[in-house]
Amino acid sequence: MTGRDTRLAYFLDIDGTLVDLADTPAGVKLKPALLDLVDALYQSSGGAVALITGRSIADADRLFPGRRLPIAGQHGHERRTADGVVSSHRVPSRPLDPARRILTTFAARHPALLVEDKGLTLALHYRRAPHLAGLSHRVMDRAQAALGDEYCVHHGKRVVELAPAGRNKGQAIRAFMREAPFRGKPLVFIGDDVTDEHGFAMVNDLGGESIKVGPGPTAARWRLASVSAVLSWLERGEPTPRRCQHTARSFVSK
Repeated sequence: MTGRDTRLAYFLDIDGTLVDLADTPAGVKLKPALLDLVDALYQSSGGAVALITGRSIADADRLFPGRRLPIAGQHGHERRTADGVVSSHRVPSRPLDPARRILTTFAARHPALLVEDKGLTLALHYRRAPHLAGLSHRVMDRAQAALGDEYCVHHGKRVVELAPAGRNKGQAIRAFMREAPFRGKPLVFIGDDVTDEHGFAMVNDLGGESIKVGPGPTAARWRLASVSAVLSWLERGEPTPRRCQHTARSFVSK
């Protein structure tokens, strides 16, 4: 595989892919060189660059000031097309309020925890308190049970998240591929976390190239070692991604 290619449609996760993870989502800052790289990629591909992220669209726009990139936010629960049209997943009939109370009460007892309210989803971050991982997951399971099957739990890198059921990053990528300027182009998706696995599986189904950042089991076909390796590959086509050895669908959670 080579790096920047004007024929490709690029789908890019943010945290852990374009930028190293921070203790809190607000602690991430994009360097000007990264912004310049994304701008160059956007221009050379004819606008076929979309961010596929767990962040809300509003939060991602804060990281990319002055740009309105195509984006799927909150793991595909909201999406902005290349034409700037924003749509959101159907809001479940059960509001998030009961879960919000459970999570905020729990976090109040553990100041190192962070509850991130994105509107459609709630994330509980325990990066500053990894010893609370098991307890955080159990509390999130209790929050999901308070809402029922209209909601599901996503597991990530030292974060656990409550979201409406029925949408994922793979579905968002498929939707983009039906639209200009993505339609008809070969595609690549780069991500690093469990929530990216549906995206990898979808890209595999569409005949594209799926790239996992870092170690761990994955449905992706290729692997890059780190964020810096991703940026080097996008900029210069180096290093060459390493092929993953697995059955493509083995690691996609249902």
